[in-house]
Amino acid sequence: MVLAQKSVTSRWTRWAGWPRKALVPPADPGLIRLRFASRGVLGIAAAVTACGLLGHGIPGMATGGLAALLALFTVTDPTVRGQAATVALQPVVGLPALTVAVLLRGEPVAAGLVFVAIGGLGVYARRWGPRGHTLGAFAFMCYFVAQFTRPTPAMLPSLCADVLIAVAVAAVVRFGLWCYERRFPLPVPPAPPTGGTGLRRITTRQAVQVTAGCLFALPVGHLLSAERWYWAVGATWWIFVNVTSRGETAVRGFRRVLGTCVGALLGLVLTLPLHGAPVPSAVVAAVATFGIFYTAQTSYTWMMLSVTVLAQALYGLAGLLDGGLLVLRTAETLAGAVGAWLAVLLVLPVTTHAFNDAWIRRAVRCVHACTTEAAARLAGDPGADPAPRVAELEALLAQVRKTVAPLVHPLHLGRARRERARRVLVLLDECAREVRALVSVAADPEASHDARLAAACWRVEAAVEALTTPAEGRPPAAGRREPAAEGALAHLHGVERALVALAEPLRVPASDRAPVPARA
Repeated sequence: MVLAQKSVTSRWTRWAGWPRKALVPPADPGLIRLRFASRGVLGIAAAVTACGLLGHGIPGMATGGLAALLALFTVTDPTVRGQAATVALQPVVGLPALTVAVLLRGEPVAAGLVFVAIGGLGVYARRWGPRGHTLGAFAFMCYFVAQFTRPTPAMLPSLCADVLIAVAVAAVVRFGLWCYERRFPLPVPPAPPTGGTGLRRITTRQAVQVTAGCLFALPVGHLLSAERWYWAVGATWWIFVNVTSRGETAVRGFRRVLGTCVGALLGLVLTLPLHGAPVPSAVVAAVATFGIFYTAQTSYTWMMLSVTVLAQALYGLAGLLDGGLLVLRTAETLAGAVGAWLAVLLVLPVTTHAFNDAWIRRAVRCVHACTTEAAARLAGDPGADPAPRVAELEALLAQVRKTVAPLVHPLHLGRARRERARRVLVLLDECAREVRALVSVAADPEASHDARLAAACWRVEAAVEALTTPAEGRPPAAGRREPAAEGALAHLHGVERALVALAEPLRVPASDRAPVPARA
């Protein structure tokens, strides 16, 4: 019985994308995700409370809450100053989108086409980096929330005030009350390859794909519901966020549908029986908001489950929640996912393999940079600091897991290729574990000035060159040996073994491999 339960649990986590073999959260070094989620709940609760005190009702509080969520969730500039500038610019793009959406109420065709156009422009804006992505998402969601709350033109001034107040409150919480980034610097996400100009640029291709997918989802959404059609368009748009290849988009669409379905089933037993009671519905909304922030970096399925529960709680507060609405939301999400799948398959497709190799090579080179910095630190170089390299490696490995996810997903039919991809992930994780341990050993001032450290680092470099470009290994160095360096050597040898083993799943030709000297 226990074995059967473990089998079901493991199968669910593989399909859902949770990077563990149990239904427990992955490790949270430095409690960064916990801080991120706690601050998100605090900021959104403060913004919603501020809007509620103005007496603007459910539409105003929902609009303000969404604006605060976006100000706390989507801003990913590498510096705190850059984040503050992006938050300040959000109303500049959001208020015009909100205004157009309100003024087009009652014109479903025009409203839908403008929505698709804003979605395409929002994706195209990603060519300007994290700020372009954030502002595009804010404009898109300000238009979305107007479809959700269905305000009248007379309510437009109060809604604009709600957006400004919510963004201001979120900024106070993010940069004043709880700016943990100043004490715990976050690793800068690695920049994806853009490549070329025109339709060769990834952001341009994705903008065309998003527009095509939304144009498919728009009429299907209208056929399913003349009032809730925007769910289908929104699902298509969000599936394209933080993905680049055909495989990534397909897997993300599947996980969005899976998370929505499970969230809808959960709503039958959690939110529907509440009948819109204010206090318990608000508690459910707060827990769901925490789940969105906490699981965003680890599992898209669990994040979408939380999003679905939050939407149900809001509909319950508005007195609109029933079983038919849950079914409709699932159907609209499926329509949006189909639109995304068709777009990435038929319109300017970008293959998964086109990105896997580049990200893996960057991660392997970063492993070498980490070992070099750690060895220099052990040798007594005061300027050597491996910590930033380790943070960069963690970010690169997260990107590798995301790009390789389509190959290891149960839906992938190529068993041999799936096993090779899993082997690559296991070996890269082994490299990361050894590098983290090496950095911890490097903090020991006694483990220094051992010539074997340089020899081991040269072997790591030779293994890296064998996986990336043909090169010649360096000979091992002779010199004195320090007993305190044994721990560092063990971790360097572990990195070396993992890198050499990577040659097989990556299918590096034997002629391209660099000779790896024997251990010192």
